[in-house]
Amino acid sequence: MRPLALTLGEPAGIGPELTLMLWAQRKTPGVPLFAAVGDPALLISRAKALGLDVPVRECKIDEAEKLFGTALPVIRAGNPATAQLGKPDKTSAQAAIAAIDRAVELVQSGDAAAVVTNPITKAVMYEAGFTFPGHTEYLAHLAAKNGKAAPHPVMLIWSEELAVVPVTIHVPIKDVPARLSTELIVETGRIVARDYASRFGIARARIAVCGLNPHAGEGGSIGDEDEKIVAPAIRRLASEGIDARGPYPADTLFHAEARKHYDVVLGMYHDQVLIPAKTLAFDHGVNATLGLPFVRTSPDHGTAFDIAGTGRANPSSLLAALQLARRLAGTQPAQ
Repeated sequence: MRPLALTLGEPAGIGPELTLMLWAQRKTPGVPLFAAVGDPALLISRAKALGLDVPVRECKIDEAEKLFGTALPVIRAGNPATAQLGKPDKTSAQAAIAAIDRAVELVQSGDAAAVVTNPITKAVMYEAGFTFPGHTEYLAHLAAKNGKAAPHPVMLIWSEELAVVPVTIHVPIKDVPARLSTELIVETGRIVARDYASRFGIARARIAVCGLNPHAGEGGSIGDEDEKIVAPAIRRLASEGIDARGPYPADTLFHAEARKHYDVVLGMYHDQVLIPAKTLAFDHGVNATLGLPFVRTSPDHGTAFDIAGTGRANPSSLLAALQLARRLAGTQPAQ
């Protein structure tokens, strides 16, 4: 079986210890086969600091399955990371980027089943010259091969309780209306419909689309974006056979009864849909990137510098990310 390629993320954060914790739980039902990607010495040091009895073994990816029962298999990537717990340093960004690069190489070569990424800290990356808004956009850049344009990446926050997609992501609220367009909503909706069919096995996903304004604009009396931008996008998606519905007021879309009537929500901006998603599934939500030619998931939390090394980090979201990656990697993307 091909392992999942799990990056260690920000070396000073909780990613390395979550990786160690999950390997220690490997005999628990539901823990998938994975290989860590990053600096083996960092994991050895972190295991010692946490008092975790986790043997760490550097290996090649095709040796991971055989090793997994007795040692945490690690695929070396980049130079040694020297950051201390909770204190990123000049090696942090390089270590995080090298691990992402190597994990993507492994999945593109077919040696790994999917990429699972531990959290990074954008501010640390930006200081080191990282020019992408985040993981999502960088992965799309890496996915471009043989001169092809980078795919349009779509952020899905998924849990059994609720799945949501923000059309605009890390955009200031004041800039959202200018960034929204009918074409962007249509493109996002197409990717969601396609990947739900090819990855999740839902042939015709029910997509509920949020309005931008309170009460979805109240017929234009509270802003006209919903009538001029959002509604035309929904009509175009429906004309293509995609089950897109709305626009719906966001304030009535996330209660238990409403959630029975759709598979995924398309929201117009980040907090509109991530607040309900994290309220319902804070400890086990998963960030998955749709639109890529390979599967990528991540825990839906940050680096948590304040608790790094305390043993208080909760591996539930990382476990859910590994489980979803394994599930999605069992299908093939649409050609």
